[in-house]
Order: sequence, then C-alpha cells, then structure tokens
Amino acid sequence: MKVITIIPPVIQLNSPYPSGAYLTSFFKSEGHEASQADFNLELFYEIFSRNGLKRLFDLSEVNALSLADKAEKKGDDNTAFNIRRYVSTKSNWINWIDFITAVLTGGGAREKEHQFLYSPFAPRGQRMENFLSSLADSGREPTVDDVRFLCSYAIADLADYITAVFDSEFSLVRYAESLAVDERSFAELTKSLDSPVLKEFYEPVLERLVPRLVDNEAGVSGRGTRVVDAVSHGTIDSHDVKTMICISVPFAGTFIPALFTARYFKKRWGKSVFVCIGGGFVNTELRDVCDIKNNSSDNALRDAKELSQYIDAISYDRGYGSYHALFKCAPDLDCDVLLKSNSIYKMRLFFNDADDGIEKDDGTTMRDCDSADGVTVQHPLWNSPELEKYEAEITPHIIPDYSDIDFSKYLRMCDDKNAMHRLWTDGAWIKAYLAHGCYWHRCAFCDTNLDYVCGYKTVDIEKLYDGLLKTAKEKNVFGIHFVDEAMPPAVLKKFALKNAREKNPLYFWGNIRFEKTFTKDLAAFLSYCGLGGVSAGLEVATGSGLKYINKGTDINSIINACAAFKEAGILVHAYMIYGFWYDTAQSIIDSMETLRQFFACGLLDSSFWHKFVLTRNSTVYSEWKNGRQNDLVPLEPESEGSVKNSIFANNNLHFKGEESFEKFGRPLEAALDAWMQGDQNLLSQKVQKWFNFKVPEPTVARDFVEKQLALYEHENEKRAALIKAENAENLFWLGGTPVRCKNEFRWIYLMQEEAFPAGSALERLVKSGILASLSPQTPKDERKKAVESVRKDEASLKALKSLHGRGLVVLD
Repeated sequence: MKVITIIPPVIQLNSPYPSGAYLTSFFKSEGHEASQADFNLELFYEIFSRNGLKRLFDLSEVNALSLADKAEKKGDDNTAFNIRRYVSTKSNWINWIDFITAVLTGGGAREKEHQFLYSPFAPRGQRMENFLSSLADSGREPTVDDVRFLCSYAIADLADYITAVFDSEFSLVRYAESLAVDERSFAELTKSLDSPVLKEFYEPVLERLVPRLVDNEAGVSGRGTRVVDAVSHGTIDSHDVKTMICISVPFAGTFIPALFTARYFKKRWGKSVFVCIGGGFVNTELRDVCDIKNNSSDNALRDAKELSQYIDAISYDRGYGSYHALFKCAPDLDCDVLLKSNSIYKMRLFFNDADDGIEKDDGTTMRDCDSADGVTVQHPLWNSPELEKYEAEITPHIIPDYSDIDFSKYLRMCDDKNAMHRLWTDGAWIKAYLAHGCYWHRCAFCDTNLDYVCGYKTVDIEKLYDGLLKTAKEKNVFGIHFVDEAMPPAVLKKFALKNAREKNPLYFWGNIRFEKTFTKDLAAFLSYCGLGGVSAGLEVATGSGLKYINKGTDINSIINACAAFKEAGILVHAYMIYGFWYDTAQSIIDSMETLRQFFACGLLDSSFWHKFVLTRNSTVYSEWKNGRQNDLVPLEPESEGSVKNSIFANNNLHFKGEESFEKFGRPLEAALDAWMQGDQNLLSQKVQKWFNFKVPEPTVARDFVEKQLALYEHENEKRAALIKAENAENLFWLGGTPVRCKNEFRWIYLMQEEAFPAGSALERLVKSGILASLSPQTPKDERKKAVESVRKDEASLKALKSLHGRGLVVLD
C-alpha cells in the first residue's frame, strides 16, 4: 500500500511547510517508504511563468477590459488605467516573468538587472511605481541593489491583477482565507471549489505531476506501506492495493484547495484511494464536525454527507498516534475491517454506505458511530494511555526530513524594508521544532485545551541538530526557523551551544516568551551562538492586563528581555492584542502608550496589532463555562436560517460588546506603522492624537520604560557576584582575542573596545589559553579542563569577575 501526504496551496513562497517533513520522517520510522513535495510552489510556477502568464492573459483579457470600462464610467480613472496597462503591456510581463522569479530565487543575470530597473520597456505595476516613488521621496535614485525589492513588488502587482479581473479569492498566501473563516456552512464553502485559479491552473498541476512523479519514483514495494509525503510525489495504482492520501490543512485559507485536491483524487481513483485531512485548521475548526450524536441538527448530518464525498478520515493533533493505530487496525485500510473495529485514536472515519456497499452487522459495528442518510461516521477515541505513551516516546526523536525538497526553487521575497519582517519572507528557512506545544500553556486567550499548545514535549537536541545540519549542508540553506509555540530557554541554550561547538554554521530564529529567564548574559550568549531574531506575544503592555490574561510574566521582565535581546543584536517582534473581553478604552490606551515607549527606547524592531478572537478551546471560555470570568458573555450562533446549530468551522465565537472595539483598529495600526518607521516626531506625539474620537489620557507615566531600563542596567551590574567556583561551568567568554598593546590588552565585545592592564591575573588567563577555552565553541573536554582550572583558583575567579559584561557572561 502507498500513502501520499499533501500540502495544498496557498501557504508561503519562501519555505516548505514543516508538516510534510515531519510526516515523511514519521512514516519512514514506521517502516514505510516515504517522500514529499510541494504543490503550493508548483501552482505558483504554473501561473508565474511565460506559459502561465500567457494563459492568464488569454483567459482574463476580455473581462479585464470590460472591468476597466466599468471603472471609467464610475469615475475611477486610476483603476481603469492600471487594468488596461496590464493588458497593453502583457508581452512585457510574459517576457520578464522568468527573470523576475530567477532574481527572487537567487539567480538571474546581474546585467539584466540594470535593464529591468532602467528600461522603459520593462513591466511596471502600481506597487512597483509606489516603491520607486518612495525612493525618490527619500532623496535617492534607485540602484541595481533595489532590484530584488522591485521584483517582489512585480509579483505582488501581478497578484493584484489576478484578484481584480480573474479570481477575487486569489492571494499569494492563504488562498480564500476570508471565505473559510467567515462561512460556517460547508455548502457555502464548496461553491468556491471551481474558482478560476484552482480550475485553470491547479488542476493541470495535479494532472501533470501526481501520476508522473508516482510512476517515475514510487514503484510498488513488495512489503511495507508506500508513503509519499507533502504534495508532489506519489503514484496511484488503481488496480492494486488502496493508496492513502494525507492532506495537511494548516490554515483556513488552505481548506478550499485541500477539498479541491481531495475531490481530484476521489474523482480520478475512486475507492482505490483513502483520503485523510489534518493540520492546524482541522484541529481548531473541525474538531466536532459531523458529531451528529452530540449536535442533533440537520447541518451536522449535511456536513457528514458532504465531507464523505471528499474524504475518508480526519486525523487530529500530531497524527502520529492516529496513523499508527489506523495501520495497526487495518494494514490495507479495508473499510469493512475499519467499520467493524473500535474507534481509532484521534481519527474520525467516514463511510459512504452506498458507494462502498457496506453491510451493517448488528453487534459488530463501531463502538462510537452515527449512521444516517447513507453515511456512517465513526468518531475518534480521544484518550488512549497506550497511544499517548507511544506519541510521547517517539515525538522527541522525529526529525524533519526535507530530502525531496528543492530549496533553490523557493522565492526570497523582500517586500518590506523592516529587518524583522524580512525574516519571515526573505530566506528559504528550514522549519523545525525545538519543542512541541507550549511550556507555559496557561494564557487565557489561547487554545490551551488543544494538543498543539498543551501537549508540551521537548525534542532530542543532539539528534535534531545533527539532522538540521545535515539538511543545511545538502540543501545549501543554513537558516533555521523554529516554529514552536515558544522556544524553551533551556532547550534553546542547548541547541545554541551545540551550534557553537560546530563553529556556528546555522543561523536561527523563532517564537519565545518574554520572561526574566532571558537575561542580558543569556541573550549575548544566544546571539554569539547564532540566534538572530525572536518574536513573542506581548499582547497587553500593562501590568494589570498581563494578569488578566494570565500571561505568566510581568511588564518589567518583558522590558528587560527586550533590552537584552536588542543589546545583543537580536531582532525583536512583539504581537499585540486589543479588544479583550475585559478591555476598556483606558486599558487599550495604556497598552498603546507603553508600546510607544518600547519603540521610542529602541526595544522593538516591529510589532503587529491583532483583534482578540474568543475561541471554544481557550482557557477563558472553559473558565466561563465553569462559572468564572463573569465579564465575558459569549454569543452562541443564532438558531435560524442555514446556520442553525452549525458545527462546521465553529471554534471562533462572538461575545457581548466586542463590536465596540472595532473603531480602535485603524488608529492603532496607523500609529504603529509610523513608530516602526522610526519617525521621531510621531514617536513623541501623545497617543490620543491618533484617534478621531475621544479617548482618555494614558495613566502610564511617559518615562515608565526609561525608568525600568535604568533598573535593568543596575541589576546587570550585580550579576558579577554570581561568578563562583560552584557555577564556573556556566561561565562563557564571548569577547574577541585580547591583543597586547603596550601595557594593556585590548579586545572587541559587542562592537566596543575593552581593555585591562598587563601584568595581572587576567594576563595569566590569556597566556595560558584558559580564557579562550571558556568560549562556547571549545570542545567539551578542553572546556571542562579550563573550568576546573578556574574553579580551583580564587585569583582567576576574581579576575573573571572584572571581565563580566566586557566579554564574559554567566548563565543562570
């Protein structure tokens, strides 16, 4: 039997999504053949290529010109001009598109960049022109160094054209996200399945690649299960044993393409395929879908019948336990065996009685199932000590397998000058986990009842590092993006030290929690060992707000952590949230004022405001159901019309009073954009000035952050006292090599020159090599000897104390 795991469009263009790499590794560990590919990227090139654009303009030109005429009649001359310009210059776009994508993948001809920048015959769109105008406004002419920006905006301009005249739901990332989020009716969603981009461009990708890749690479093994992971590899042999298709749905916007993919396999191969979906969107939005017994409604029955036409199963959470249980129960995925079995761990099964010809046998059917209108739904077994133990044992050892991914095809987009924002798109990052779940998992607003948050498990750092370094060398990609909910400081420190001992080949970044653990010393150590950026949830920049949401940290610790990272040259991004159930205008303004001070003091590189969304799987909702959180009043969907008791995509809930916060969105975003641009005049402006309606003055003192930073510096001066014999193993030398200069030694640390007099105990540490041996990259045995020497010599310990903050750090 064969298994194909698929990640459908549209997710991101610079890196492969990690779920395929992890499932590939898992299936191989189970003894199956496995490989992976990325149809998301294949769809991009199906459109953004010479042949793709030629077909796009052939399909869209008539409608484009018609829309331009309509815009002109309405007085919208700018829209009319831009649409007609695309059509008029279509040959330019077609001729240049391969060059544009080559530049964004690190190739292209440098000489042609001059032509693309200066030639009046190169294509231009409104985003490209806005970028060039911004350069002129800043007082400089464009250079070839700006071409990658220009190419990024060229792709965005073409995407705008597609959205405007060909497919209104198209986006470069997260296809049809608004539709998937807003609609609670499955029937409404399926109306978008035959959208132009999916029908005209994605279906040809499936037709061309799936059979060919399977025929060329998959071969049927005489034993074990054939597993093809992540979208572009896999063969189907319709007259052979059943093939399993695993489709990952990480975001709302990927659900419609996932259904399109599932329908393609079902229509072409029918009962010879077993289609299963899983992923982030599935875990949050489809957790109770089709639970007819517990949701006695026509919609539950309708959703069950609809979904059974596309898929055979839904796998929840990590999937390792459910797939293991599935294959153990029915190695050949025999429907009759599955129908008569007990429920599968964290897997919901669908049986279309009419199609499969399943005969019910009283007393032998499933333990937990519903049958109605020709469809049988077997519900998951949510708890299993045996399988939970199995997942706990294997999860730390599963290392992502990117062996089938061609990283050279991914685009390094640079559509934002902000250095932190660039990390997300400018680089073909290898994505991985330092830990699964969140080590805190108590924030009130978060989906803390779901495994991706509460199922905390660290990984085998030695094995992970070795696997990532091997991938980096094979793929010539040395950037790692850790996609954890929050990288645990202790685990992050181990990874960083391992990287240093390998001479720092990897550069890495990811999500953390702002907390007191991230001292100035630890931040410097992590930066020295390859950490380049962190993102974290600040959410509420007030002490009382952090307590309300049970953030598990305080505002002073957050300020200190940000200061430590920035001093160490690490980029910092903060996620902000407004419109909580307890929020008032005062609490929002206070949070905004503190955020302003963060930027004014240089503690953040970027940030983003999100509006709070109440979810069924959050801590606060659970507390409300248990009679707590009296300030929260959830509003269940009204029992009327087509959404009566709907259970599809029903994780998000409205709550009383949330509409009153809508008006804060634009002013918050406008102010934040100005602050990120570093406009000092606007940074010093009172926050009330950003609103066109009356808001209270902040109760936060305008020098609050500055005062905390003074305390932070004072506390750091005391850390030298931590240097003692018993914790000498926590000492690390990060400074440059001390160089003799007349009567003193000098070196560089954090871009500053440091010095100490010759003829002291420090000189002995330098000449003996002990100081150098305290560096993170020193091999374990050599470093151990240096630590023992320091531990036994009080004079050396005293000398090292004088170096703290000047190149020497002590980790807690």
